[in-house]
Amino acid sequence: MAKKPGQTQAGTSIQQVKQQNQQASAGKAGQQQYGAEFGSETDAQEVKARNAKSAQNKQQASSNNQQQQ
Repeated sequence: MAKKPGQTQAGTSIQQVKQQNQQASAGKAGQQQYGAEFGSETDAQEVKARNAKSAQNKQQASSNNQQQQ
């Protein structure tokens, strides 16, 4: 099976793949900005407080389970 110029052996258009790759690269820059947008809306202090409370609750639950046994 002879391949056509500008195509792979499987018949894929090389130019089309290059174009899709360029679009995907351009999209990655936008995704980084998108992620940073939500990162700036996160209150780090609130997250730390919630994590500390969660850890405290786990510790209490663990000690309650040990007392019951």
